[in-house]
Amino acid sequence: MTDDVLVLREGRLGRLRLNRPRAIHALTHAMCEKMSEALLQWRTDPDIDAVMIDHAEGRGFCAGGDVVALYKSGKSDGREAAAFFHAEYRLNHLLFTYDKPVVAIMDGITMGGGVGISLPCTYRVATENTRLAMPETGIGLFPDVGGGRYLSRLPGHVGEFMALTGARLDGAECHYLGLATHYVDSAGLEELKERIIAAPARVQGALGTASTTPPEARIEANLPRIAKHFQHETVEQICASLENGESDWAATERDTIGTKSPLSLKVSLRLVREGATREDFAEEMKAEYALATKVVRTHDFIEGVRALLVDKDNEPKFDPATPAGVSEAMVDDLFAPLPADQSWTPFPETQA
Repeated sequence: MTDDVLVLREGRLGRLRLNRPRAIHALTHAMCEKMSEALLQWRTDPDIDAVMIDHAEGRGFCAGGDVVALYKSGKSDGREAAAFFHAEYRLNHLLFTYDKPVVAIMDGITMGGGVGISLPCTYRVATENTRLAMPETGIGLFPDVGGGRYLSRLPGHVGEFMALTGARLDGAECHYLGLATHYVDSAGLEELKERIIAAPARVQGALGTASTTPPEARIEANLPRIAKHFQHETVEQICASLENGESDWAATERDTIGTKSPLSLKVSLRLVREGATREDFAEEMKAEYALATKVVRTHDFIEGVRALLVDKDNEPKFDPATPAGVSEAMVDDLFAPLPADQSWTPFPETQA
């Protein structure tokens, strides 16, 4: 047995290395708790100047959460799924409010839960291998782990575009949109890490030295189209706009949206729009937790995971089958807050 997270002290640096390569380092409940435990200890440790999060081996930083485990829980009473979300969101919030600099090395696949542990970090390093996405609508989920906050603050309705289509961004696009703070060629990562380990108090200088000019961001050319089509109030209006878009790009994105869960599309669009109004990240986590604990037990989530990850027939039968069939009441029920004794809470140490 190997540790799914390697917790290391390297000089004055605290280092968390994701170490579950066969699952592209997808997060488990135990991994979230172990990372949080280390971060809470280092938070007040005078001998730790900074923290770095990377992955030990394999082709991606973090592919998300352990969705199959959530599927199994959702098919029963959902309690284990709720416990996972509670622990994961506590980790997200702890990173968001952390007092010391944290560097996330987003080399390779960075999706779902991987976005949740990288975007709260002070410094976020993208490379030519980075593929960042929030693809949850394809399995009946929604862009959680703070997606309501991060996506809603992207320019020109890019957040709605990412939430609905699950679009993958490369490293240059992440840097262009501010999702990454630095762009470093992957060949230079080991030298960068060595510099950070040697002098974590000077992490910003090490990042500046290692950074290179990223390639042209492909998404820049599509920003006018994204703004035009994804500005609309409803999923149906966005789809209609794309259908009348008179371009191959619009037709492709409309077809992509057509493969997603209609319920998830409406939930995700509402989350992004409401997230724009929430300044307190703890309130965002509280709202997403209430939503996640309900969504994980819906037909669409269970069916989506079955089709894409369990049976792998890639033919999910979502119900309702179209966005028009998803009523406002259905969405309202999912967004209803939980009773106080069931609500998400942050670590006491992170509360002012």
